[in-house]
Amino acid sequence: MTTTRIAFIGGGNMATSLIAGLVADGYAPDSLQVADPNPDRREMLQTRYGVRVFADNREALAEVDTLVLCVKPQLAAQVCSEIADAASARTPLVLSIMAGVPEQAIQRWLGGTLAVVRAMPNTPAMVQTGAIGLHASPEVGEEGRNRAETILRAVGLTRWVETEAQIDAVTALSGSGPAYFFLFMEALEEAGISLGLDAETARLLTIQTALGAAKMAVESEDTPGQLRERVTSPGGTTERALEHLLKADLHALMKRAAHAAHDRAVEISRSLSEQA
Repeated sequence: MTTTRIAFIGGGNMATSLIAGLVADGYAPDSLQVADPNPDRREMLQTRYGVRVFADNREALAEVDTLVLCVKPQLAAQVCSEIADAASARTPLVLSIMAGVPEQAIQRWLGGTLAVVRAMPNTPAMVQTGAIGLHASPEVGEEGRNRAETILRAVGLTRWVETEAQIDAVTALSGSGPAYFFLFMEALEEAGISLGLDAETARLLTIQTALGAAKMAVESEDTPGQLRERVTSPGGTTERALEHLLKADLHALMKRAAHAAHDRAVEISRSLSEQA
């Protein structure tokens, strides 16, 4: 990516993860500008990564080509309205990682039809293994798409979706997905303890098993279903366990859960879009 100056509005965990990933990829720290109201946060970011920090959101927009919005969704309207004049003067590419905030609302609050890329990262992005869905407004050109994708690739895998509505599906799948896996790991750990393992052994075996299964899925050309069949010996222990999960209709349960998350994502987007 051609070096551009990037302004982060909000210096929380996700912004910090992006900054860490960009710096690790060789991006010039002095090309990264961060605005955050917390002085301790600003000091940490400046000391650890060498980026430029500001208390005033508008000052952070000086001479930038890319604006990354990392504030809480509830503050979106207020923050965007505050920086609208500065953003309109710079006309940067706007990259939003604010969950549930529609592109048109961002454009309206910023006072113009700026090029907006909406991203839905998940919490593993904090350890550079995120899964991120992206959608571009019609104003975003090929260079803007490449720039946004390069920034987000610093913290994980990126995939573009065709419609903004599909971002709600991404939210239900990978956005909320880590919690689904944590719940399954929690249940498996408890099962191990009920079988007589001590808590630490059950925890470590569960975590390593999850890591190993994910690594196999990443490195294999087989689908998860095919991998499951390959590790399930007829008449064996795995088959007996899977019979119980399939009898409980795990597939249907997971589908209902994902649809519930999707419906809530739609509700949140509508609510935020109606803000002043």
